Amino acid sequence: MTLTPTIAPTVPWPEVKRSLVAILRGIRPDEAEIIVEGLIDCGFEMIEVPLNSPNPFVSIERLCKRFGKHCLIGAGTVLTVADCAHVADAGGRLMVSPNVDPDVLKAARARRMVTMPGVFSPTEAFLALRSGASALKFFPASVLGPAGIAAQLAVLPKDTMVGAVGGVSDKNLAAYVAVGVRAFGLGSSLYRPGMTAVEVRETGRASVAAYDSALREARG
Repeated sequence: MTLTPTIAPTVPWPEVKRSLVAILRGIRPDEAEIIVEGLIDCGFEMIEVPLNSPNPFVSIERLCKRFGKHCLIGAGTVLTVADCAHVADAGGRLMVSPNVDPDVLKAARARRMVTMPGVFSPTEAFLALRSGASALKFFPASVLGPAGIAAQLAVLPKDTMVGAVGGVSDKNLAAYVAVGVRAFGLGSSLYRPGMTAVEVRETGRASVAAYDSALREARG
């Protein structure tokens, strides 16, 4: 007899060309639009503004109004139901967290938000799936490494969207793609406070090129 874990109804991971989430930790509202415009031009379709950034809800609302029809925009470091609601009220449709909180995931699902909670172990991964997560964020990926994530992929449902976040960059994402990881959150390798829009375009192009190359190699 084959046992299949009970998975709660979920909002599916979006059909995008590249499952690359730009993590813009520390971005300010006055620079958010020009930075994101450049990333979208590079090929990014998912934008995360962590809630420990300056005035994050202002940035999220501005970005959603300008780019929300063509890009999935939302927040990271979402820790409470109240913050989840605030993100949704600002127009955000993406909820990323460093942990698994079933109450937060339930609130996000009720608002039809795409969710990507952080997990580190099989216990957390299955709890996230039972709570209806759209995707899993293995974090910090630099500690688990490709081998650690691959070991957990062996026991997860085959259709699970698995992402790696934390210490991942254009320099090493190919190793994660090779073991089956298909989504990535790119943070300091892509954007750091103080970078110009031109500099972020350069890191964005490098990230997209590395992702495309890794997928081509994985597909043979």
